[in-house]
Amino acid sequence: MANFNIIGEDHKEYGPVTGEQLRQWILEGRVGSQTKVQIEGTAEWKLLAEVPELAEISKKRVPPLPATPPSVPSKTSGLAVTSLVLGVLGVFTCGLTALFGLVFGIVAMVKVSNSRGALRGGGIALAGIIVSGIFLFMIPIYAAMLLPALAAAKQKAEAINCVQNEKLLGEALENYARGHDGKFPAATTWCDDIQASIGSDKIFKCSAANSSSRCDYAFNAKLGGLDETNTAPNTVVIFESDGGWDANGGPERMIGKPRHARVFVVAFADGSVQQLRESQLNTLRWDP
Repeated sequence: MANFNIIGEDHKEYGPVTGEQLRQWILEGRVGSQTKVQIEGTAEWKLLAEVPELAEISKKRVPPLPATPPSVPSKTSGLAVTSLVLGVLGVFTCGLTALFGLVFGIVAMVKVSNSRGALRGGGIALAGIIVSGIFLFMIPIYAAMLLPALAAAKQKAEAINCVQNEKLLGEALENYARGHDGKFPAATTWCDDIQASIGSDKIFKCSAANSSSRCDYAFNAKLGGLDETNTAPNTVVIFESDGGWDANGGPERMIGKPRHARVFVVAFADGSVQQLRESQLNTLRWDP
């Protein structure tokens, strides 16, 4: 059989090739019925389908493989991004958002792995898991740093509340004196005598006191029934005590340990209320 020259799809001339080789190319789908063919030794170019000895075989060639469907661009997993964001936010939330970041990161890793390329972002999810894990590990450290500050703030608030209570009790004693010829109430009944003017029994209670008694304060017994005008301004009037309702006396009735960190709250005859350290208690004036 004659040899052949062909024009390829790139419009270049190839050959000569044998008839057997050309038949193989037809079967492989490399050339088709519309391929231009020239029988070696002739000047005429024909379509492969027009060459009798090749036309029949071109009809039996192996059909070309179906076209590969166009690939769909993969997208980044939103859960992976969310995981990383929540992990980073852990620095501002003391690690609380990191808990959700860890969960979202694990879920994102699973979904990316099972998506067969439809999802990407495995590296972001891994970063989210790592960052979230770090901040979760630091939660106990944050707690250790934060709890003392919270405790101090609570003690300060309780001390302020106690100052306000003693101020109101002192004002109630002054009001009582104005209505009773300028004299303070009897030391043994001072709570009963001013209770009506206080308005709320909560004023008698210190929020830092761990007691079930009705009153957490005591009255300076030396002022009982005394004329208010004969009292020195810096004389102790009300002080913290665990003696209960109508408790009265002197320094021996004062609480042994401060309820508010390192300070004791004391009210004076001039209407002032002070927070004193233990080293200052020995300077207090108890005699009018």
